[in-house]
Parts: sequence; structure tokens; C-alpha cells
Amino acid sequence: GMAGAAARGPLPLPCLLLLLLPAASAEPELRFRPPAEAPVRLFTEPELARYDGHQEGQPIYLAVKGVVFDVTSGKEFYGKGAPYNALVGKDSTRGVAKMSLDPADLTHDTTGLTEEELKSLDDIFNNVYKAKYPIVGYTSRRILNEDGSPNLDFKPEDQPHFSIKDEF
Repeated sequence: GMAGAAARGPLPLPCLLLLLLPAASAEPELRFRPPAEAPVRLFTEPELARYDGHQEGQPIYLAVKGVVFDVTSGKEFYGKGAPYNALVGKDSTRGVAKMSLDPADLTHDTTGLTEEELKSLDDIFNNVYKAKYPIVGYTSRRILNEDGSPNLDFKPEDQPHFSIKDEF
């Protein structure tokens, strides 16, 4: 009867404020807490090589500067037989810097790159890969020292401008 209708009516103002307050105060904490379900994943070269786009239904991974990106949503560029497939399943930092698909450039090694190439590398790293593709882990070279001990200076990359919307 009437009681049911009243309960569905607009809430009095104090109740509305109470509803809004906890959400508002909790927001900043949530925004800065990294997702607990995403521990840093370390990829060895053989592991990374498994995600080279040649296996149906497997994700496609590409590493730049030791950061492993899931580029599966860019299948038409990175999948089997696609134009940039040579870059995936490995750390292709040098190739990205030089805009080169030459097998000799498909390496993490940046020795001897020019200032322009290094600047281009950073631009593409930040404005293409970090902006469009989720980070799934890091190469062992990025996380470990030469002797295999943990690199204490390692810091995970943030992705503040990441938006998967760009894909669609």
C-alpha cells in the first residue's frame, strides 16, 4: 500500500549526503593503490618467445625497454603474418628505436643509437605502447642484475594515460 510507495520516494537530504560521503573519501586511496592481483611477472627470453603470435588463442607479447606489453588487441599489426610480427616474442627495443625490422636490430641492445633514435624510442614507448597496450611484466634483464640477483633500483612502470578505448 502507501508504505511501499513512500519507501521508493526520494531520500531525504541527510541520507543522500551520507551515501555520497564514504564513496568520496575512499576514492583517492583506491586510485593510487596498485591492483593487488597483478604481481610483477618476470619473463625469461624463452618464455617471451612463446608469445610470438604463432599460436592461435595465445596472447601476443612484445617487450620494449624491458617492459612486456600485451599487444594482442593489435593482432592486425603483430599477429602471425602481420607487418610487425618480427617484433613480438622478444625485446625489440633497438628495432623500435630505429624503426627497423632487420633481425640484427630485434634486440634489447641500445648501444650506439643516436640521440634522435633514443628520443624516438621514448616517444613510441610512452605514446604508443604505454598508451595503448597493458603491461604484463618485465624481462629478466630489466628486473635482475647480470649475476641474477634482484635489481634493487627496479621500479614498475606506471600507466597513467593508458586507455584501452583507443583500440576501438
